Amino acid sequence: MSFIETDEQKALRDAVAKLAAKYNFRDYAGPKARKGEPFDELWDEAGKLGFLGVNLPEEYGGGGAGIYELALVQEELAAQGCGLLLMVVSPAICGTIITKYGTEAQKQHWLTKLADGTGKMVFGITEPDAGSNSHKITTTARRDGEDWILNGRKIFISGVDQAEAVLIVARSENAKTGNLQPALFIVPTDAPGFVKTKQEMDIIEPDNQFTLFLDDVRLPATALVGQEDAAIAQLFAGLNPERIMGAAMAIGMGRYAIDRAVAYAKERAVWKGAPIGTHQGISHPLAQVKIELELAKVMMQKAAFLYDSGDDFGAAEAANMAKYAAAEASIKALDQAIQTHGGAGLTSDVGLAGMLAAARIARVAPVSREMILNFVAQHSLGLPRSY
Repeated sequence: MSFIETDEQKALRDAVAKLAAKYNFRDYAGPKARKGEPFDELWDEAGKLGFLGVNLPEEYGGGGAGIYELALVQEELAAQGCGLLLMVVSPAICGTIITKYGTEAQKQHWLTKLADGTGKMVFGITEPDAGSNSHKITTTARRDGEDWILNGRKIFISGVDQAEAVLIVARSENAKTGNLQPALFIVPTDAPGFVKTKQEMDIIEPDNQFTLFLDDVRLPATALVGQEDAAIAQLFAGLNPERIMGAAMAIGMGRYAIDRAVAYAKERAVWKGAPIGTHQGISHPLAQVKIELELAKVMMQKAAFLYDSGDDFGAAEAANMAKYAAAEASIKALDQAIQTHGGAGLTSDVGLAGMLAAARIARVAPVSREMILNFVAQHSLGLPRSY
């Protein structure tokens, strides 16, 4: 395993960075986010350039690469303040699960759309009463002839208003035992009985969050992804990419903050005409955050490499650690960038303060840092399970 990137990966970084500069935070992403408008123009252009589906199979219009390359795309976008949240759920989670477990018809229909960005699919797992415990999901799926009938409720589902479908995690009833088994279903957002309600959030973000109500939503047999009693493995096939992509977005955001702080520290002069960056009270905290971001990035790269190599358990440990480290480094980087600017760091002209809530999300979603610590304590240290 090497963290020295290939010429192709370096070229991909350069190409994405050029696109991201066009849609940077000051000129594009910030104003759009303040209006609550999704980054449609960026999404469409990234799709046409092949960036959104770089991890998907070539036979379905993708780039044939891996999660490493998709995370690379996300990081470079976020490093200009224009990271795409729906990249985490559409090509990373949904695209990965359909690639591994979908039927040929599902792959032909969905992967081609996810690859070029002309279609979006979001992910519905979180429920009000289940929280982080995916084993207690209460959304149910029952057979009615060849069809499935879904009933339940989901919460904090991102980008439903932009998507054609939601990959819903439900529980199917086993006719012989009566036990409930996890199952994954592709649910069109215009299906009868499917109701989305926008949640009011107190953050500046371009993508809306929704509560979903599924009231006798009837689906054909072809809506089921994979086996109706094998979705635990299928479900977790998408969660490692989710954590890697979340880490990439946080690292990119941290890079953006540090770059802004460094540029300001080089030009701002207060005492004796020297730039404030000459003072260790400014330079040392920025250097420390730079180190922490780089350490998080190395763990993210390790996680992506292990995942692309087929080591699911090794990837799970590294992906959780990467997500934890990236979230902590990102929020610290943004806080230090604001501090470097002094009072100006809180103005809308600088724009850093408006990113605080977005950076803070990484500590909570897609999995809280406390659940990551539970995972590391149990699986990495071998301590007794605490939950």
